[in-house]
Amino acid sequence: MPAAPWNDWHVEIRPAVPGDFEALGELTVMAYEALFDEPLGGYEHELRDVARRAADSEVLVAVGGDEVLGGVTYVPSSGQAMSEFDDEHAAGIRMLAVDPRHQGEGVGRALVKECVSRARAAGRDRIVLHSTTYMTAAQALYRSVGFDRAADLDVSVIDEPYSEESPLILMAFVLEL
Repeated sequence: MPAAPWNDWHVEIRPAVPGDFEALGELTVMAYEALFDEPLGGYEHELRDVARRAADSEVLVAVGGDEVLGGVTYVPSSGQAMSEFDDEHAAGIRMLAVDPRHQGEGVGRALVKECVSRARAAGRDRIVLHSTTYMTAAQALYRSVGFDRAADLDVSVIDEPYSEESPLILMAFVLEL
């Protein structure tokens, strides 16, 4: 039987609780491994460490019934350790991941919309996020919500397994609120 078609009306978005952390960490690693052609290296540990993200920023989960379908880290300000931006008027989105079995069903859109709502409620002027060339579906989602490419905010990652000669480019996108 095919997976249920989740959408904004069938998915509950809520703050992650400790009981969600392991499932969300595993789901996030699975989603990222499905995208990348090379090992995740030390980033895998960061993706799994939901407790550390939740201690610094707001980790949100999308649930359907008892199942964690996806999650995202909402970074409320540039003062957070999870921030990849210096803009004091911005919020951020990090580590958006949807269970590969439920991708394309509106789960990611619901998570992004919740981050946008939180940023607006907090009086933020914009949301900044970073993506990679591998994340084409996520980029299509971001553009459909109104994010624009902001190449001047790109970041080059040279940590293992990358190097100065062969960096991973984190492509910036911004949504003006």
